[in-house]
Amino acid sequence: MKKENCFYLGKIVRKYSFKGELLIKLDTDEPQLYENLDAMFINVRNTLLPFFIESSQLHKSDLLRVQFEDVTSEEDADALMKSEVYLPLELLPKLDGNKFYFHEVIGFKMEDIKYGYVGEITSINDSTAQALFEVENNGQELLIPMNDEFIVKIDRENKTVVVETPDGLIDLYLE
Repeated sequence: MKKENCFYLGKIVRKYSFKGELLIKLDTDEPQLYENLDAMFINVRNTLLPFFIESSQLHKSDLLRVQFEDVTSEEDADALMKSEVYLPLELLPKLDGNKFYFHEVIGFKMEDIKYGYVGEITSINDSTAQALFEVENNGQELLIPMNDEFIVKIDRENKTVVVETPDGLIDLYLE
């Protein structure tokens, strides 16, 4: 399984028992959706390897306590500590309306209510305090804040994100 065909689910943060049980800190608003999985992919030395789940249950609010089939000792568990956990993209719950996954809008066109065509969304920068759409327009990169107040509509059918940005924001880049 390739990383681009998966989504990040969380990270193994602690051992739970001497029998190899692990705690995974889930990166999701709805941890209960991932309580009864059959398997998950763990990033081991930059390779996603499938691990089959013997048992799992939610532990506190955003931790998933997992017993993998072939992880039966503390030594086995130690080898997986701090590893990232992934699931195939098809397991993501479908979103509608103006909710979207970052990977979903890459390649979408961006249009502004007042300005018109802005460009194509090439990526999402979420390493800053405010997540940003990175939009390419004729070789020029625009950074548009991913603000709920700016997003008017996610048009999946036409692969377009419609925004209403503050006056002058787009002009800063293109004029």
